[in-house]
Formats: sequence, C-alpha cells, structure tokens
Amino acid sequence: MGKLLITLLLSATLTLSGCVVHKIDIQQGNVVSQEMLDKLKPGMSKRQVRYALGTPLITDTFHQDRWDYVYSLSEGGKLKEKRRVSLFFEEEKLSRIEGDMRPSASE
Repeated sequence: MGKLLITLLLSATLTLSGCVVHKIDIQQGNVVSQEMLDKLKPGMSKRQVRYALGTPLITDTFHQDRWDYVYSLSEGGKLKEKRRVSLFFEEEKLSRIEGDMRPSASE
C-alpha cells in the first residue's frame, strides 16, 4: 500500500509540474544608449558611426545609405520595450537620424 501511495503522489507531482509554462526573457537587436547616440555628429563617416554604435542590425542591399538599429525586449512572453533608430547617409557621410531616440541637443 505504501509503494502504491508513493507512486501515485510521484505521478501526480510530475503531471502537475509539466503544466507550468515558463516563458524566458528575450533580448534581441542592438542596444543603443543615449550616451552612444550623443557621440554621433552630422558628417561622420560610416566607419566612425560603426565604431560609435556597432554594426547595424539591418542593412539593405538596395538602400546602402540607410542603417537601422532595432532593439526589443520581451519578458514573460510580452513585449516590454522596443526601440528603433535609423541613420541616413549622403555621399558616405551621416546626414540625418530618425527613430524613437535621437542625440541630445548640443550645448
């Protein structure tokens, strides 16, 4: 009788523990801080921008004058944070910045 009870309890415990769904936190993309963006200045070369921000997440073969830095964070299966910064170049020099974050105003 004791072995049967232990077996039933163990089976119930294993069955119930299998029902718990754990969703992991997922961080994707480029982490771009305000401090990093503040280093950007119009006229910087692509090499200088890459040094300041790292390699962009998205570079389009057909639009090589645009770089996109995208970041998202999901916690427990729900989107908690999403940011996008797009950089545009003219003649290989940084011309403008668009997106959710921008460099702080110069002093």
